[in-house]
Amino acid sequence: MAIKHNQQIAHNHFRKDWQRRVRVHFDQPGRKLRRRNARLAKTAAVAPRPIDLLRPVVRCPTIKYNRRVRAGRGFTLAELKEAGIPRKLAPTIGISVDARRQNLSVESLKANVDRLKSFRARLILFPRKLGQPKKGDATKEEVSSLKETSSRVKNTLPIATVEGGFSEISKERSAKTN
Repeated sequence: MAIKHNQQIAHNHFRKDWQRRVRVHFDQPGRKLRRRNARLAKTAAVAPRPIDLLRPVVRCPTIKYNRRVRAGRGFTLAELKEAGIPRKLAPTIGISVDARRQNLSVESLKANVDRLKSFRARLILFPRKLGQPKKGDATKEEVSSLKETSSRVKNTLPIATVEGGFSEISKERSAKTN
């Protein structure tokens, strides 16, 4: 509850051994490094694919910031239509869609359509059935010309058999009793 008007100043009620509950962030530099390593690991795991969805180029709101461009939430339906990408297909091939956004200028529409077209040109879509490629899928020649970048299946090591008869716990227990 907010303190208003001419009232007595509320006193502190430290009753719960607060010193034990103090939260410190001495691990901040370590967490920073951990997050960075996680990002790099994710990039390496999904390479050569991008780690995030393709986002549009939008201008920041208000007069103060509208000179600046940044990544938006998703492409408009008009941009997708202009680029020739169906609305339902876009999220499946790594393109974010925002049905609420409106295009307020021809320049932004053209910039994002060009962005979509260049992405689509670089994209290699493998057909679900190799013998029957659909419109927009890679042909047999394109698929065969590609080389595998990394192997997903790692060589598994055989499980070593554990020698019986020795137990660290029983050794410690006997040392305590003797």
